[in-house]
Amino acid sequence: MNIFIYDHTFEGLLTAIHDAMEMKINPDKIVSTKSFQDDLFAIKYNISAEYDKFEEIWKKVKDKTNEQSCQRIFKAYLSENAGIENVIYNYIKLIIETPHNIETDFSNDTVIKLNNLQKKVGREVHRMLMFTRFQKTIDDIYYASFDPKYNVIPLTISHFKNRFADQKWVIFDTRRKYGYYYDLENVREVTIGNQKVNLETGKADKDILHVSEKLFQKLWKSYYDSINIKERKNLKVHMQFLPKRFWKFLPEKDITNKMIAN
Repeated sequence: MNIFIYDHTFEGLLTAIHDAMEMKINPDKIVSTKSFQDDLFAIKYNISAEYDKFEEIWKKVKDKTNEQSCQRIFKAYLSENAGIENVIYNYIKLIIETPHNIETDFSNDTVIKLNNLQKKVGREVHRMLMFTRFQKTIDDIYYASFDPKYNVIPLTISHFKNRFADQKWVIFDTRRKYGYYYDLENVREVTIGNQKVNLETGKADKDILHVSEKLFQKLWKSYYDSINIKERKNLKVHMQFLPKRFWKFLPEKDITNKMIAN
C-alpha cells in the first residue's frame, strides 16, 4: 500500500499529487499529517509543500480547464470530507490525462463526487454570509463567530473585506479554532487565546461589548419579538429557512431571552 502524507495545506496536497503522478505511483491513500494513522506495512511518502511543484500542476489544471474548475477543486478540498484527497487526485489526473473536457462528464463517479462536495461547500458559504452577526467590542472591533460544517471561512474573506472595508473585524471558526482579523489594511489569520469569547455560543462577554452594541442587541430582540406572530408560527418552515444549528449565534435567538420558544 502506498500512502502519501502531506502537510495539511492545499499546496501540500497538490505537491503530493504532483509527486505521485511524476513517480507514476497510484496512491492508495493521500492523507494529511493531522489524520494519518500509522500502517507498518505501507510504503509512506512524506510530502511538504513545494511551491514550484504546486504552481506547475495548478497551471496544468488551469490550462486544460478554467478558473471556475480550479475553484471547484479548492471548494471540494475545504469540505474536509474523508477521502477527499484521493477524489481530488483522481479528478486532477482525469483533467490532465483526458484529451476532452471532463468537467461535465457526470457518468464519471469522480466528477460526481467532487461536484457534489463543492456544491455543499458553496451552500455553506452562502449560509455563513446570510447568518453572520457581528458584535461591536469596546475597542471598536467587530467580532463574529461561526461554526460551519465545512472549512469555508477562507472563501468569505474577500466578501467581508469589501463589504466592511471601513471597520476592523474578526471572524472566527469556533469548530476549527481559528479565524481572520482585518485591521483596515491587511487580513491575517488569528487564534483567540483568552476567555472573553464563549466558543460554544459565539458570544463575546458583556464586559467587552461596546455600549452601542448592547443597545442594538436589545432593540433587535425587541423588534424580532414584536413581528413574531405566535398564531402563525410554523417551526418546520422556520427551520428550513433558518437551520437550528445557527440559532446560538444570532442575537434574535438568544436562549436567555427565551426567543427560541417564541
